[in-house]
Amino acid sequence: MLDVGLLTAKANLSAKILLDGSRTFEEFKGALTEQYVAEQLKTSGRELYYYSMENSSGEIDFVIQQDLECIPIEVKAAENLRAKSLRAFCDKYNPQSAIRTSMSNYRKEEWLTNVPLYMLTDYLETEF
Repeated sequence: MLDVGLLTAKANLSAKILLDGSRTFEEFKGALTEQYVAEQLKTSGRELYYYSMENSSGEIDFVIQQDLECIPIEVKAAENLRAKSLRAFCDKYNPQSAIRTSMSNYRKEEWLTNVPLYMLTDYLETEF
């Protein structure tokens, strides 16, 4: 889809489900959040890639390339910040940078940077 609104319309979700935060929305908000991040990355001119680990259910939502560096980006729709797939990817490939974007505040950790959803494109423009 080209944007969150089109994705929501195609899914035939009523505004009531979105506004009331029903269980249906809880199941769908991950997809909406990933769509939002895809829009932000594409409008900043980035090519988007996806990574799936062999023989595993692990995946990286987005991988972007900056010069010779590949930057994995894990998208979280809420404050549950477990990122097992991102950690496994980083352990295996040792990228110079790893990003988790979520509703949580900005914080730099030893092996990744958590960037709030609202500031992802600004962060990428200034850092990469």
